[in-house]
Amino acid sequence: MSKKEIELLKEQIKKLDVKNFDLEAWKKYTIVLLARIFGDDSQKIKQIENIEYDYSSWALRDTSGISSYLNTCKKLGKEILDASISEIENFGLPEKEKKAEISEIIQIIIDALQDELKGSQFREIKEILKAKTKEEVKKKKVFDKFISYSAETANEILSNILVNSKISKEI
Repeated sequence: MSKKEIELLKEQIKKLDVKNFDLEAWKKYTIVLLARIFGDDSQKIKQIENIEYDYSSWALRDTSGISSYLNTCKKLGKEILDASISEIENFGLPEKEKKAEISEIIQIIIDALQDELKGSQFREIKEILKAKTKEEVKKKKVFDKFISYSAETANEILSNILVNSKISKEI
């Protein structure tokens, strides 16, 4: 699977050398590609966004009168993509799907808690979990709170979590 991503990144590197190179168009396509591979919050995207062509007369020419600023932008773009390819080759593709699944599971648990607890009970549990105490202390306090609620509350919460289709298919 990573072969396809590497090939796409190599194609973007080749586009840096086309005759009528358009930096802004190249950046937009590269950003979309990197977001797809590494996620929207990737540092690589920020680096590509920061590549800017300075149109001022001083920046357009070096001492020999040749435009070198665009070449610098191209080199920077190439380095970012080369580093991206190396990362994929050495570490594989990022596991953004697993992060999304974990977020969904967390939301399922929160929804189950909110469905079965009263607002004040949910806030009590939330405060216990956010407290800066040891896990054992938190566990005991949460356990005691569930005992103080109705006898079925904990069972209802657990049942709601387990019957959720995203959870039950994994069990």
